[in-house]
Amino acid sequence: MDILDGIAGLADRYDGYVLDLWGVVHDGKRPYAPVPDALAQLKARGKRIVFLTNAPRRSWFIQGMLDRMGLDPALYDGIMSSGEATWMMLHDRKHPWFAKLGRRAFHIGPERDLSVAEDGVAELVATPAEADFLLNTGPDPDRGSHSADRYLPALEECARYKLPMVCVNPDRAVMVGGEKLICAGALADLYKPLHDDIFEVGKPDPTIYEPVMDLLGLTDRRRVLAIGDTPHTDLAGADAAGIDSLWAMTGLAEAAHGPNPDPAKLAAEAAHEGVRPLAAVRGLRW
Repeated sequence: MDILDGIAGLADRYDGYVLDLWGVVHDGKRPYAPVPDALAQLKARGKRIVFLTNAPRRSWFIQGMLDRMGLDPALYDGIMSSGEATWMMLHDRKHPWFAKLGRRAFHIGPERDLSVAEDGVAELVATPAEADFLLNTGPDPDRGSHSADRYLPALEECARYKLPMVCVNPDRAVMVGGEKLICAGALADLYKPLHDDIFEVGKPDPTIYEPVMDLLGLTDRRRVLAIGDTPHTDLAGADAAGIDSLWAMTGLAEAAHGPNPDPAKLAAEAAHEGVRPLAAVRGLRW
């Protein structure tokens, strides 16, 4: 697999860019150093940029995070998150799986994720016995972000009541400040043998790319490039949506392959995951 130094050589082939956030634009605490310049170079050429993240929070919340990191809002055109998509599905109840849900949710996750239930789209209850479904946004401060096993007793109780699970972040792990932490997808993996009625919102489901295309204001997916650090979600989602992709060697990819990845090993992993990125790229840099 080819490993590119940056995106300059591909820039003119595409009108729109779909960028993962954690592990591509920032490390969970601050933007990677070359990112603002890369975004500015794309915007100077009239390119449209949308961030697509499996973060279990609404887009307005994520924009606030980016603002606090110092990323200029003029460098991108929109944000779509799995949290935003979940809120929309709970609000509209048009999707068949969501149409069958009751309104009472037992939440596993931190309080900061509760924007996905705001405006009355779900009523939070204190115990699984009171709930119609399980709202899984990921690890909470009490049980921590390093081991999914600490959540097993709560998941077993939810399974006893046969609660369907809304998994608001299909990622299994994420890098934050150089530390690997579990995400909601890791809890979904534990829940599946107990009760397999689970709906994962976000990448790699291709339906989340429909609102992304609306934000981009584009119709021709052949003129759109996605950049992500995770084959299982970012690259697989782009493939499923009919969008070209680059595999960023930052975030989880850097944690797995180190600062000098072996092209042959990258090609083997891509083949194992069934994804077809155009190439790898050392990072989101010009």
